Amino acid sequence: MITNEQSTWFAETFDKLVDNIEKAVLGKRHVIRLALTCMLSEGHLLLEDFPGTGKTQLARALANTVQGSNSRIQFTPDLLPSDVTGVTVYDQHKGTFEFHPGPIFHTIVLADEINRASPKTQSALLEVMEEGRVTVDGEPHSVGRPFMVIATQNPIEQTGTYRLPEAQLDRFLMKTTVGYPDHDSTVQMLMNSHVRDRAGTIEPVITAPTVAQMSGLADGVHVDPSLLAYVSHIAEESRRHPQIKLGLSARGCLAYVRTAKTWALADGRDHVIPDDIKQLAVPVLCHRLLLDAEAQFNGVTVEQVIAQLLDDIAPPTERVA
Repeated sequence: MITNEQSTWFAETFDKLVDNIEKAVLGKRHVIRLALTCMLSEGHLLLEDFPGTGKTQLARALANTVQGSNSRIQFTPDLLPSDVTGVTVYDQHKGTFEFHPGPIFHTIVLADEINRASPKTQSALLEVMEEGRVTVDGEPHSVGRPFMVIATQNPIEQTGTYRLPEAQLDRFLMKTTVGYPDHDSTVQMLMNSHVRDRAGTIEPVITAPTVAQMSGLADGVHVDPSLLAYVSHIAEESRRHPQIKLGLSARGCLAYVRTAKTWALADGRDHVIPDDIKQLAVPVLCHRLLLDAEAQFNGVTVEQVIAQLLDDIAPPTERVA
């Protein structure tokens, strides 16, 4: 059971983290809240956006805010799985094999243009995103906690890219876009154009152990059985929808509930409400629902289908317990 003091502390700390990151990523408070919710839910984030919108700044500012390390992996067609996970090298002086960790061993890992690497290299992320470890030559190596992958995709220039398989997309807790800053934020950014690295000026607000503490606290948020049934109905209807080829999976349902708990606690509540489910529908579901060919040909978007699902399924009005 979460106390009022714990709820207040979580919400205040969450707002401090958002304020701190917003110094580097101007005018993107909602996106920052989603990224923090993703991290505190122990998930991973997929950003599909144009170049130069601040994806790297967001990743570095997030890592600096929680006093963690960060790395950037530029995915290219010739990138090998060992370039991501690391390799085992024989040390002639010691007469033993030693593991040399790759760039995946950091708090925040930016996988830039992940769809440019081959499916074999993309699959190197599957184990670490699901289990928080990599296995090299039969030996498991933990990446530690907290750990988060922020992967980016460019919606243009699709030549020479490899589409992420649905099994890998499902491992991302959320998908969103940063987008271009508004007018006021752009002017403010231009006024400070002498600051070449805004993320580098970010000072830590909390430490990595506090992140783990906040994640554990979010797990204790109450979700009424009526809301669990609501999420289940959304999943069932998505699988029956005539325009959807692939509906919401069981993993997706779990992700939905986990993010709703963190989102609720960030608002200072110890329980989830139907609005939490609605507000998180697009970032949690948009990359998990696959439209059929006819719907895509007719210009139907996933966002439109999600809105229809939410309109068709009435949220609960009374608690079960």
